[in-house]
Amino acid sequence: MRLKRICYLLTLTALCCWNVMALGQEAPFPGERGKGVDTFARRDIWETQSNNFLARFVKVPRDEVVGFALYTHDHGVLKMSAQLYPLKPGEPRQVRLELKTDGQWRQVATAPVVYPGWSAHLRIEPWDSGRDVPYRVRHGAGAMFEGVIRKDPVDKDTVVVASLSCNSNADRGQREEIVQKLKKQDPDLLFFAGDQSYDHKQHTAAWLLWGHQFREIIKDRPVVAIPDDHDIGQGNVWGEGGIVADGTDGASGGYYYPPEYIRMVDRCQTWHLPDPVDPTPIAQGIKVYFTRLRVGGVDFAVIEDRKFKSGPKGKIPQMGPRPDHIREPGYDPKKIDLPGLKLLGDRQLAFLNDWAQDWTGAEMKAVLSQTAFCGAVHLHGSKENRLLADLDCNGWPQTGRRKALEAIRRALACHLCGDQHLTAIVKHGTDTFRDGPYGFTNPAIVNSYYGRWWWPENEQPGANPIPGSPLPWTGDYLDGLYNPITMIAYANPAYDRMQVMRKNQRNPEAFLGDGYGLVRFNKRTREITFECWPRYADLDEGDAAQYPGWPFTFKMEDNDGRKVFGHLRELRVRDMSDPVVQVIDEANDEILYTLRVQGSRFRPHVYGPGTYTVKVGRDKPNAWSAAGLKPDAGKADPLVVQLN
Repeated sequence: MRLKRICYLLTLTALCCWNVMALGQEAPFPGERGKGVDTFARRDIWETQSNNFLARFVKVPRDEVVGFALYTHDHGVLKMSAQLYPLKPGEPRQVRLELKTDGQWRQVATAPVVYPGWSAHLRIEPWDSGRDVPYRVRHGAGAMFEGVIRKDPVDKDTVVVASLSCNSNADRGQREEIVQKLKKQDPDLLFFAGDQSYDHKQHTAAWLLWGHQFREIIKDRPVVAIPDDHDIGQGNVWGEGGIVADGTDGASGGYYYPPEYIRMVDRCQTWHLPDPVDPTPIAQGIKVYFTRLRVGGVDFAVIEDRKFKSGPKGKIPQMGPRPDHIREPGYDPKKIDLPGLKLLGDRQLAFLNDWAQDWTGAEMKAVLSQTAFCGAVHLHGSKENRLLADLDCNGWPQTGRRKALEAIRRALACHLCGDQHLTAIVKHGTDTFRDGPYGFTNPAIVNSYYGRWWWPENEQPGANPIPGSPLPWTGDYLDGLYNPITMIAYANPAYDRMQVMRKNQRNPEAFLGDGYGLVRFNKRTREITFECWPRYADLDEGDAAQYPGWPFTFKMEDNDGRKVFGHLRELRVRDMSDPVVQVIDEANDEILYTLRVQGSRFRPHVYGPGTYTVKVGRDKPNAWSAAGLKPDAGKADPLVVQLN
């Protein structure tokens, strides 16, 4: 009897100790702002009942607890994140990665399951990117997620990227209508530009639902998924280097919810990306992820629009009902483009400038981020709600926009993003119309939450409209922030209000402006093609099924739209083909551009009179240089370049 009593007390003590430990971890987000956060994925969900869809969704059979996995590989390093459903007490807190080689499955790595977030993270180096390798992530005795780690498609002439964002929770259903099309179109890279989750305080459960919806396409190709405002629980976000926001509208700058929550969101969505180029955390210990990823010879800079950007509240005059909405006609844009305001921040600008000069493993370049470098929207939420300007875009602050576009232009890169719900192709301007790079904003995956429209108030085309376009309002415009932009194509929803859009969200005939983008990088011709596919498009119809105005094709060199003034002496490289060439204006030491040329002969172009330095190298412009060169319309002798 005494022995039983002792055993009982020991058991009770153990349970009490476990409960104390568990309670400390069940509510891992401290303070008032942490209340109610991620409750559908806490340890103690097994003791609670809820009729909420997400709360029920995460309680899966135990042989299904490995929800999905995401991976990238770049220059010999494979990184993979495995996402698990909430585990029960006593279940293993570890996953195993197995690879199939020579017909046999072999375990190659293990990783602990990180809570909160229920994610596990695996890294293998060196990694051979020259072959397809089947993988499976396993947990316990029976749970498993399988896929294929694809080889780097360097042998393909055309690298294809799918661009998606804004996965509204107004529709909890599957995404088969998109997934099946993507499987047929077979992109080499999937880019999810943000707002994978709209359940602001329940990221883990909503993230698991996103993975469930897209698991059949994300399982066997590299994925870039970057969080945006709704993913971290805010209506908008201007991160301002990680300070604490005063509300979930975000206008004060910073992050409202606890930093532990922000770090969890970033960890689940971005850990599998290549290592950040400058990993120094921002305020509150919030980490960064801006980096580069090379796929098939296309070099993608992944940047964070929001993390360093200044918030408008209290910094600029309020000219509307909200700090971020401007309704004052004829306002002076200099009133809001003030010294000290940040967009990408100094660290990311330094990264972009370095990235533009380094062409290792690259033949073409592109920039991936959350939102557009302009305000290409007039109507918000309904056709009755016209805004002159919305500061929740990269069109503001204007000086920061200019610096970012100049950095992108130096690499002859285009820009891909999401966020705006309204899909559009824009040719950016800095000093004048069309002198900057092209930008493509993909449509919302589900556009039944917040519609937007391109609808000029005078309902007239801009100057120099696009020849042959089926759309009425193309050409050169100033956006609401007085930035010069050229509207190439857009896809307005056919409905006047988002309530009507919600009603029609599952109707294949409903023209809601939703779907996804495809971008084709042709390395042989150096052409880029933007495609835009409605959510319920019929691929058998070919390009006719795309939104009017698509597809759109342009040359890589068109991402620098400055008018050519003249040319320098021709370069003839003797000992290699396709070198990297850089041109520098000696008047101000400005790098005009850096690019990998095709062949062994190239005549550098310049945009004005003066003297210039030209540098040449194999992957960086660091092996040969000539200074004091001037534009010459005559037949000057070529410069012979000997690199080795």
